[in-house]
Amino acid sequence: MKTFAASGPGSWLFARTAHHLDRWALRATGGRATLAGLVVGLPVVTLTTVGAKSGQPRSVPLVALTDGDNLAIIPSNFGQQRYPAWYYNLRAHPEATVTRDGLARAYTAREADPDERARLWQQALAIYPGYHAYERRAGGGGRHIPVFILTPQ
Repeated sequence: MKTFAASGPGSWLFARTAHHLDRWALRATGGRATLAGLVVGLPVVTLTTVGAKSGQPRSVPLVALTDGDNLAIIPSNFGQQRYPAWYYNLRAHPEATVTRDGLARAYTAREADPDERARLWQQALAIYPGYHAYERRAGGGGRHIPVFILTPQ
């Protein structure tokens, strides 16, 4: 499944369907599990941001790395040419809520500096090697994939 998700056709499919499937799994498990977490064991959380344009709350399941008390999230968008919407939301409003294992907590986001990004990127590749293919595809279109660090409030 991880290999397929990293492929061009797989990332295209998952970019359009994974969040819908994960939302269903989150509802079915009371916010404790996502389809990606259940099927392939990825550490998925729900990130709730404030919409950059709408000002309305927006929630999306995504992979998060634990880094001490902090979390790291990667706006890879499956290697697509555009950043995911939550990237723009966090840049406009860095306060967010993360729900993990059914528990919500407030965080403040910032973009990792180059050294932090390099370290966290290696951790991300260790849990999901598909990030390498995402970076290659996104970079082909000139898009850099940053890493956000979420610090508990």
